[in-house]
Amino acid sequence: MPTPILHKESLIPGKTSKLVLHAPQIAQKARPGHFVMLRMSEQGERIPLTIADTDKDNGTITIVYLVMGKSTAMLEALGAGDAILDVCGPLGHPTHIEKRGTVVCVGGGTGIAAMHHIAKGHARIGNKVVGVIGARSKDLLLFENELKSFVDELLISTDDGSYGHKGLVTELLRNRLETDKDVFEVVAVGPVPMMAAVAETTRPFGVKTTVSLNPIMVDGIGMCGACRVTVGGKTKFACVDGPEFDGHEVDFPELRRRLAAYREQETISIEEYRRVSHGE
Repeated sequence: MPTPILHKESLIPGKTSKLVLHAPQIAQKARPGHFVMLRMSEQGERIPLTIADTDKDNGTITIVYLVMGKSTAMLEALGAGDAILDVCGPLGHPTHIEKRGTVVCVGGGTGIAAMHHIAKGHARIGNKVVGVIGARSKDLLLFENELKSFVDELLISTDDGSYGHKGLVTELLRNRLETDKDVFEVVAVGPVPMMAAVAETTRPFGVKTTVSLNPIMVDGIGMCGACRVTVGGKTKFACVDGPEFDGHEVDFPELRRRLAAYREQETISIEEYRRVSHGE
């Protein structure tokens, strides 16, 4: 049955929004790292979105999405009081979390929201959590206040220097690894180039690096094979084997190529949707 939208918040007007959904069964089972599959209409595609937060007591899950294609544009057209036709989850493997010491959680773009749930899981178990988030400019940063409410330290970078460190998250990460020998793991969630750069930054230090991959996904339950990625020279399905993998073993160039495979069709689809929705 349709899943009600209880709350909608525009995080970056016209680009990024947050939805709080009433999904008590998913909320009870969801753990950091899990994702859900959404479908807006009977003929619509299924899209994966990582769960950004849960509230078991109120039976809600929080998702954050970037408006970039037809399906997310359709999702953006909905608001509080509307409902999403299908929400399936929790899917994938949850993040492996154990009490070990200091973990650095790196997030970029909408990946900051997904990283937030993982960082909160580490904080709850008693690990020291250092958050590192970055964006092109201050107005594009997400979840800063939410992260500050529980992380031990939050480091911020912007490309243009409008807030925090001027530069890349990898620069802050490298500085941290050079001065803090207690870091046992780095978790990175965000754009593929950022996750690849994080993996290369941590490689010389020999620190375990976990990345959450976002390949094209069709069914989300391991039947279609569309989300295959190469990890350690072997084919894996992100939906059932992941979405988290060892960043030092992921074939990032292949992942980038596969993500770009349907870019032309995606452009045609969103342009047609906008034309029809505007009555042109």
